[in-house]
Amino acid sequence: MSDIIRLLPDSVANQIAAGEVIQRPASVVKELVENAVDAGAKSIEIIVKDAGRTLIQVVDNGCGMSDTDARLAFERHATSKIAAAADLFSLRTMGFRGEALASIAAVARVDLRTMLHDAEIGTRIVINGSQVESQEPEACMPGSNLMVKNLFFNVPARRKFLKKDSVELANIMREFERLALVNPDVEFTLTHNDTVLHKLLRGSVKQRIVDLFGKALDKQLIPVDTATSIVKISGFVSLPQYARRRNALQYLTVNGRNMRHPYFHKAIMQCYDNLLPADEQPNYFLDFKVDPSTIDVNIHPTKSEIKFEDEPAIWQILVAAVKESLGRYNAAEGIDFDREDAPEIPVFAPDATARHSVELDASYNPFTQAPQQMSFGGGGRRNDALKRAGSDWDKLYEDFNSQAVGSERGGVSASALNAMPADDEPQEAESGGLFDAADDSASIFNCIQVKGRYILSPSKSGVMVIDQHRAHVRVLFDRFMEQVSTGRFSSQRLLFPEVVRLSPAQNAVLEIIADTVGALGFDIAYLGDNSWSINGAPAVDNSPLETLLKIIEEETEGGEDAEDAMRRRAALAMARAQAVKYGQSLAPEEMESLISDLFKLPTPNYTPDGQLVVSLVSTEELARMFA
Repeated sequence: MSDIIRLLPDSVANQIAAGEVIQRPASVVKELVENAVDAGAKSIEIIVKDAGRTLIQVVDNGCGMSDTDARLAFERHATSKIAAAADLFSLRTMGFRGEALASIAAVARVDLRTMLHDAEIGTRIVINGSQVESQEPEACMPGSNLMVKNLFFNVPARRKFLKKDSVELANIMREFERLALVNPDVEFTLTHNDTVLHKLLRGSVKQRIVDLFGKALDKQLIPVDTATSIVKISGFVSLPQYARRRNALQYLTVNGRNMRHPYFHKAIMQCYDNLLPADEQPNYFLDFKVDPSTIDVNIHPTKSEIKFEDEPAIWQILVAAVKESLGRYNAAEGIDFDREDAPEIPVFAPDATARHSVELDASYNPFTQAPQQMSFGGGGRRNDALKRAGSDWDKLYEDFNSQAVGSERGGVSASALNAMPADDEPQEAESGGLFDAADDSASIFNCIQVKGRYILSPSKSGVMVIDQHRAHVRVLFDRFMEQVSTGRFSSQRLLFPEVVRLSPAQNAVLEIIADTVGALGFDIAYLGDNSWSINGAPAVDNSPLETLLKIIEEETEGGEDAEDAMRRRAALAMARAQAVKYGQSLAPEEMESLISDLFKLPTPNYTPDGQLVVSLVSTEELARMFA
């Protein structure tokens, strides 16, 4: 049998490596900007066209490269960051693996111009799918200017599965935000399709946060600063009253490197226990400074997963630091006087012998006798209003008794009288519930709500368990899709327009889908500074702000570029925003109506995104439970 193991060509090996390192245009931005930071750049300009499909260009004023280094930089495992395995435990640079440029060159057309600061002329190198096409001297500015064109041009499957421009641009902007936050001493400019999205000057960490996410954060953040022999933690956390239900700004960095760390995130959330509702999360921007030898960043090619040597100790330090900041700014939990260890508050008990300005007659009873003379401050006079109280009460009871007698002779009963609303009380509309009232002939006593989440209803073969939120999402989605398809999505003007401030990434997405959002019944206008005014909303929408944010969120996570796919995501977002929430109590009529509407649909068992709505517990299963 002949030998079957062969050595892969470098071009193939580079494309395999690119599958891990270069996942989308945002990955290219990350790798190139980190290289520029490692080169000592103090000014970095990022130019993107068509959300990175056509062009990603990074221009920096770093140290630049010689012609030899420029050629060698695109070889696999070629790096200036480390020279031996021991250097992995003293890393102070963003990159070190030597895979990024080789991976980028394997799946794109690369054009690099670079020059050293003390050189008279630079070099230009052109690479097409790992193949070097040319390298020649060129006059250029000190630093590097690297253009990545037609990403994934030679990997059609990868290019096909890139998401629409709004999604890819949102990912680029999120990556840009992370890079800009950890490098506040570097000037950044981000341009997309000749429009400047960000121009950030050098400044403090807090100034960089405000420049990225808006001036409103300036008064919402409180500082965190602590230093121990294990770790130095600095940054900012938000006050509890400024927590968010979605899109919370949460950033953790270590030694100037972004990281994802669920363990430390849980520590921060623990500090907000009893300060926030379950569905809200705080903003935080925290940086950890540790000895590089105590962390391992060589876990994944993206270098965002980091292992700490002293995680339990850092957990305790982090919790103490955040709680101390919250307490210092009066954001911590107040004293609960019902606890056993609560401080004892003395009861007010004035001296019984003390004399007061008001003297009351202990024998006085307004229900059995006329008021007696009372002395105020030593002087006395008759109170005519109190004198009439006895006769007024008698007259009231006489009227009540006459109505009770009349009820026995066919009049209005006392119970019916009590059930009738008073003139000044708001009366419930005929369809005042969440759903239309059920038929009079239908039974309204067969449904039971459990834990504010599930509805139990008997069926011929057992018991149906229905998720109330998902069921309502299914009903509303079909209703909204019918209105979209028939063009019957009517809009209504808001009496008071709502103003929403978006993150830069959300703003970029909304600008792209503004026409589609308008077709759904929204009337929105851009106010500048990532702020939008909602002047009108679909007539069926009771919470336009929440619905609009949900549409942006769904669009950011969406994949297909088809117009009806976008409308489906928007209809699903509206259904989720308006559906009955978990924990909301439903009347029997509302439960009956929801079930009736659900089972009129052609596909009642699953939500549009495939989540289970109805589960059946058969009679046989019930019998086995009690066997």
